Amino acid sequence: MPRSLYILLMAFLPFMVGGLTYPPMEDKGVFSAEQFQNFNLGYSIRTDSPSFTIPFTRAGNLIVIKAKADTTEGNFILDTGAPGLVLNLTYFRDYPTTTESNAEQTGITGSSATALKTTVKEFNIGTFNYDNIHADMANLGHIENSKNIRILGLIGLEFFKDCEMIIDFENGLIHLQYITKKMQATYTNSSLKNDSAYTTVPIDIMDNRIITTTEVNGKKLKMIIDCAAETNILNSKLPNKVMEFVTISRRVKLTGSGTRQVDALYGGLSEMKVGTESITNLPVLITNLDNTCFSYNGCIDGVLGFDFLSLHKIGFNFVQRKMYIWK
Repeated sequence: MPRSLYILLMAFLPFMVGGLTYPPMEDKGVFSAEQFQNFNLGYSIRTDSPSFTIPFTRAGNLIVIKAKADTTEGNFILDTGAPGLVLNLTYFRDYPTTTESNAEQTGITGSSATALKTTVKEFNIGTFNYDNIHADMANLGHIENSKNIRILGLIGLEFFKDCEMIIDFENGLIHLQYITKKMQATYTNSSLKNDSAYTTVPIDIMDNRIITTTEVNGKKLKMIIDCAAETNILNSKLPNKVMEFVTISRRVKLTGSGTRQVDALYGGLSEMKVGTESITNLPVLITNLDNTCFSYNGCIDGVLGFDFLSLHKIGFNFVQRKMYIWK
């Protein structure tokens, strides 16, 4: 039985606390100025197609897609738990950096070094092209070593929050649709026309992270949805009413971005209700979330990661604040 457990990515990778200021939006693409008024990303975008499908591969339980930062193209982890773009310092060490005075890197094992910032002139994902991207810099060597894959960085939610994203784990595809202002009232994805095939669950966006409400044994739990967390996490301070639904199988150590370790328990959650769907036998880690970057002063009860997301075809409409879970 392993004595340590690496939970990638949100569970221990450094994440940034403190605001970023993005450049003003510019109308540089084929969309009209009116359409651009509704594009609420901090980044400007150029594209000749508002929708595309991109294949992904898996490194363990991580979703890896191809993207390009300036002239450097390669593997990026799709990370809905990260606010924006994080670059691997190993491959971008020649970029000029600044130190964010009111920001620090924090993860499940606590705070770490001061956050470094840089700027990417052009960033490309599929047919979407973004200009003048402010990015965080971090050493991602621990991910590369554990997964034996070259990782250029992480792509966070900021790039997609005016889009619909459908993740098809069975076929290894991500479908992205930019929803313009004119499309909001009428747009329906063709795969959503049969509403008996899926369940719709409300979501919220807090600090560029996806939040939803679940239920365990009648207790409402606020959970972050993070496709780069390799398993699910529950706060160890949840009441006994919740914990009696958890069967513990072993103790583990969580290792963060540095050398610090924290204790955790690993086991199974017998049942969790998400919308109208009941998810059974869900693997979970139990650890104290009070001092993490996703504790939100105690208002978050846990994280739903790969072990939850990969059970079904799943989609997110970030404009209408909806999650779709196919049956």
